[in-house]
Amino acid sequence: MKRIIKKVAVLGSGIMGSRIACHFANIGVQVLLLDMVPRELLPEEEAKGLTLENKLVRNRIVNTALQTAITSNPAPLYEKTKASLIKTGNFDDNLPEIATCDWTIEVVVENLKIKQSIFERVEQFRKPGTLITSNTSGIPIHLMAEGRSEDFQKHFCGTHFFNPPRYLKLLEIIPTPHTDPEITQFLLQYGDLYLGKTTVLAKDTPAFIANRVGIYGIMQVLHVMEKLGLNVDEVDRLTGPVVGRPKSATFRTSDVVGLDTLAKVAQGLYQTGENDEARDLFQLPGYIQQMLEKNWLGDKSRQGFYKKTKNAQGATEILTLDLKTMEYGPKQKVKFQSMDMLKPIEDLRKRLKAFSQVQDKAGDFFRETSFGLFQYVTNRIPEISDELYRIDDAMRAGFGWELGPFETWDAVGVRETVSAMEAAGYKPAQWVYQMLEAGHEHFYRSHNGQRQYYDIPTQEYKQIPGTEKFVLLDVLRGTNVVWKNAGCSIIDLGDGILNVEFHSKMNSIGSEIIQGLNKGIDLAEQNFRGVVVGNEAANFSAGANLGLVFMYALDQEYDELNLMIKQFQNTMMRMRYSAIPVVAAPHGLTLGGGCELCLHADRVQAAAESYIGLVEFGVGLIPGGGGTKEMTLRTSAAYEEGDTEFNALRNVFMTIGMAKVSTSAQEAFDLGFMRRGDGITLNANRQIAEAKAEAILLAEAGYTKPTPRTNIKVQGRAGLGMFITGAHAMQAGGYISDHDRKISEKLAYVMCGGDLSMPSEVSEQYLLDLEREAFLSLCGERKTLERIKSILTTGKPLRN
Repeated sequence: MKRIIKKVAVLGSGIMGSRIACHFANIGVQVLLLDMVPRELLPEEEAKGLTLENKLVRNRIVNTALQTAITSNPAPLYEKTKASLIKTGNFDDNLPEIATCDWTIEVVVENLKIKQSIFERVEQFRKPGTLITSNTSGIPIHLMAEGRSEDFQKHFCGTHFFNPPRYLKLLEIIPTPHTDPEITQFLLQYGDLYLGKTTVLAKDTPAFIANRVGIYGIMQVLHVMEKLGLNVDEVDRLTGPVVGRPKSATFRTSDVVGLDTLAKVAQGLYQTGENDEARDLFQLPGYIQQMLEKNWLGDKSRQGFYKKTKNAQGATEILTLDLKTMEYGPKQKVKFQSMDMLKPIEDLRKRLKAFSQVQDKAGDFFRETSFGLFQYVTNRIPEISDELYRIDDAMRAGFGWELGPFETWDAVGVRETVSAMEAAGYKPAQWVYQMLEAGHEHFYRSHNGQRQYYDIPTQEYKQIPGTEKFVLLDVLRGTNVVWKNAGCSIIDLGDGILNVEFHSKMNSIGSEIIQGLNKGIDLAEQNFRGVVVGNEAANFSAGANLGLVFMYALDQEYDELNLMIKQFQNTMMRMRYSAIPVVAAPHGLTLGGGCELCLHADRVQAAAESYIGLVEFGVGLIPGGGGTKEMTLRTSAAYEEGDTEFNALRNVFMTIGMAKVSTSAQEAFDLGFMRRGDGITLNANRQIAEAKAEAILLAEAGYTKPTPRTNIKVQGRAGLGMFITGAHAMQAGGYISDHDRKISEKLAYVMCGGDLSMPSEVSEQYLLDLEREAFLSLCGERKTLERIKSILTTGKPLRN
């Protein structure tokens, strides 16, 4: 049976419910969001003469919750206009409307009786054959469906989203014994293709997969921390990016999630963990009990393991809780010699391997926390999952780990770690020994361009289901590299398509990447039929190498700087006017030069979470790699459509001048960084494959080498006067500095085609030359150098 989801009902508008509703709206699905009817009036409602029967009052809870979500940060919507797809109501008046919905998701309070009563009411109105799921994070799924009809139970299961639903990629699918397998399979596929999720099949066990392993990991960290005498600042240093975990590490994450939430899950695991060998670990330490009693719950109570305050000078200061004295004090500088040794190692797997061999307190902490985690996950198979890859998927997508537990174990070495684990009192499950005895040294391997996992029952490697259509550079990198240098690699994706992958720091664009882009196009024009520019790093590209710009400008090496910018411009034009299609696949930060690269590609296949923008203005420059030229070119069509008031030109000027960055790929269309024909990929795992498919489509459609534009309409003095007048007014009003006015005038000069006496048609090269000249002149400004230095040293722009 073909199942199409056109409309979804979300029951419960709290933090999770409202944001789940927003994410369905993100993908264009209509949403019915319902919640309770208030039992009493607010003072302001009484003052207005309203009653409990008034519709505004009856929908107050749901409407307030939705508005809070829409205005929250991080934003749950790709763009706020998507909110129009969400209709609000209440359980008493609007529950019958779920008959029009294809999927009903319950997201009410975590109380079994309340959930059961909601489902009893739902069954009165739900259309047979439609999906019905619960977003519970801990209540046994099968208990909620007891007493319901056969059709209800057949179409019912758990769908556990992680908060915030837009950004955290995990969606656990938890069927009951009565769930139709086709329903389970549909939800796994729908979450992947349409919601952009890593969907993980979980068993109906306490806390399912991610929270079970994640909370164990946190409690193990607390145990080892106490054993080794470490403090909060030291632990967060050792459990953050250095081991491939989020910057929030352990204690900052706990503050964000809420200590009460952490405690509730841990206590639940202790109460239900009779057969869990680590059960005692889930008992809360005394200091957490004290924090709960004091209501030090983290961000929600404005203090937890950390506390934000003001010092005597009025500046914001972050204090850290001393768990021995239960008093706050200044953050302590963490000093471990091993951290200095590990910092230069960019490759996470190599860094973890090195960390596992470090002989200091930091190394002891890493080994013991890792050994405990390795033991724990081996003992959870087959309890929480039959396959090991599901545990890794859950931890990467739900907790933001770069590598899951088994992937981490592969990195540090499975066989050599086992004896060290035994010596430390952490013996893994027997199946690990059987795996090693069979001659299998790894949990994963690459084979024929696909990633395979070790299947415990058969003692063989099998392809991870659902990844057949993924193109994973991490897998292809070992066998399909056709050329590489220090900054990038060119990988054969098959079917005549090459991929240029960056691997510089933050994927900043320097000479090695410029060389790689040109080489990729050369190779493709000779023996292939298309190029994708994409990578699997955290961000597509943070822009051009500012350090190099600063060095040349500081030494007044303007000939070298001019050559560097010209090479960048030439490469962008080479991409645009090559004989083969070029598809850019941006994701995450896509700034400055990274944005300019996308502007010059034939197509952009962006991840939904792409933050694209020309940010050069913030460091005292204008886009110099063709970005100013290209955005100006894109306004030219507006004149042909009758834009006599220069609205399009003014909008682009403001976009560049305010260094606007899209908050999603969807918003990148609104800002002009993406155009009709460009695409968005919801699931980042599919992005390279979809970019490759787009390159093939362009090639097979008979791609023809384009011709450089020579008819770009610019406004000359008419437009220039408008912008100069505006910039002077802004400066006079105190809104911008003298230097900002100077940058604005340079930007306007390029976008208007220079000091032309009348509107004219000019070539791309003409605009590129103006752009490069303006860029170079600004590099000579002291204020610009100060701004660049501030960015390089502090990561923050200096306003002057």
